[in-house]
Amino acid sequence: MLVLTRKAGESLILSHSIKITIIDVKGRQVRIGIDAPPDIMVHREELWKRISAENRPAAALSPLTLTSVKDLLIQQPATPNRQEP
Repeated sequence: MLVLTRKAGESLILSHSIKITIIDVKGRQVRIGIDAPPDIMVHREELWKRISAENRPAAALSPLTLTSVKDLLIQQPATPNRQEP
């Protein structure tokens, strides 16, 4: 882990596109600002862990479930395309 010392108003750059700025330091709290492209997700660690934990069951679909969905789709008759007069 890289450990840096920064003062309020100072910044650091990550990977040419992410800028982290120290906004304020009061006691044991540090306020930071993060400028990142919209495609970069930024989460507090505790929220990231909760999101990951909630997504695990959804990602763990069993092959039986996927097979059941496939069978249902195969059993559905195709609906004809209706054209407006």
